[in-house]
Amino acid sequence: MATALDLDEVRGSFPALAGKQVYLDNAGGSQTLGTVAERIQDYLLNTNVQLGATYAAAKQSTSRYDEGYAAAATYIGASSDEIVLGSSTTQLFRNVSYALRFQAGDELIVSAVDHEANIAPWVDLAERQKLVLKWWKPNADAPDAGTNPKLLASDLVGLLTEKTRLVSFTHASNILGTIHDVKAITSIVHSRNPKTMVCVDGVAYAPHRKIDVKDLGVDFYSYSWYKVYGPHISILYASPLALSNLASLGHFFNPHATLQDKLGLAGASYELVHAIPAVAEYLDGKWEGIVAHEGQLQRTLLAWLNARADVTVWGERSADVAVRVPTVSFTLNGWDSKRFVEAVEAESDFGFRWGSFYSVRLVKDVLGLPAEGVIRVSMVHYNTVEEVKRLIAAMEKVLAPK
Repeated sequence: MATALDLDEVRGSFPALAGKQVYLDNAGGSQTLGTVAERIQDYLLNTNVQLGATYAAAKQSTSRYDEGYAAAATYIGASSDEIVLGSSTTQLFRNVSYALRFQAGDELIVSAVDHEANIAPWVDLAERQKLVLKWWKPNADAPDAGTNPKLLASDLVGLLTEKTRLVSFTHASNILGTIHDVKAITSIVHSRNPKTMVCVDGVAYAPHRKIDVKDLGVDFYSYSWYKVYGPHISILYASPLALSNLASLGHFFNPHATLQDKLGLAGASYELVHAIPAVAEYLDGKWEGIVAHEGQLQRTLLAWLNARADVTVWGERSADVAVRVPTVSFTLNGWDSKRFVEAVEAESDFGFRWGSFYSVRLVKDVLGLPAEGVIRVSMVHYNTVEEVKRLIAAMEKVLAPK
């Protein structure tokens, strides 16, 4: 049995939670640990100098930066040479797309259910290098495919050929909450062609589960630390295969040996890198408790949603933590998503969202929804079951006159 989280300790670690606002828009960005803010302040006030110089403050600054990079790498099971830190996952994937070199006629397979960060760079790459772009779409004949589209390895196999150079998809959907079996998918891709690279967007998964990129077997993996209780900076991992396929975007005099040399472009703010060890330290030893607690959160909300005839849940209706994270999206008969969210927020302290959340292709083309998209309640481990119950009560109050 998982060790239960100490919610007083957890919530006390996030200064923002002391206020009245209830944060249920965490898939758009989690709240920040107090220790993260402290490290950022300490760096800026005491070691805010250029790296690499030989005077005392610069030596300390360089050491802090290197320690932050090492902590980020260790956190995902990689080495410092295999990661790069930058301003956003979108920017890092875009950098990769400009550094990859393929032959005309080579093939890219892109998921249709992803955040645009893991779609647009590859669409653009295909156009620039005259590559063949293939769309990996959920099987329309699968059970519940209309409301619960999934990426299955069985639907990918027919798209793979000896010319496939890259397969991109999301670890967990930022709308559906569905967890995809990255390890199984990657294994199939590599068994068909060891030179095909697998690129995974981990942004919607990383706040909820521990990550080990070597165990997953991926070639590229990226997520944003500001979704994982930290600063607004992102991480990208590249396997040795991926690194060998990347040209350098950096200065000609760089050694071009590491991923940071090739793709860094001075995009990692020193003070934010220094803050990353605080995230790793906070999460150490908590993962079992986090998963168990988040299971309670999604079970509470989904029980209410599944019991209503006027609700469509988009994604897994199950609260099983093996198949979903607590990012829950739905629509209500007789309400557009925008109007409902704003009606609840007008009478409460809850912050949640409506829209497509940069997954417009999923919402419009796969789910067939209008521009207002879904109602999304995205929870993390610092939320409480009591907060979820109060949200349900607030929603019921708005729905009562109907």
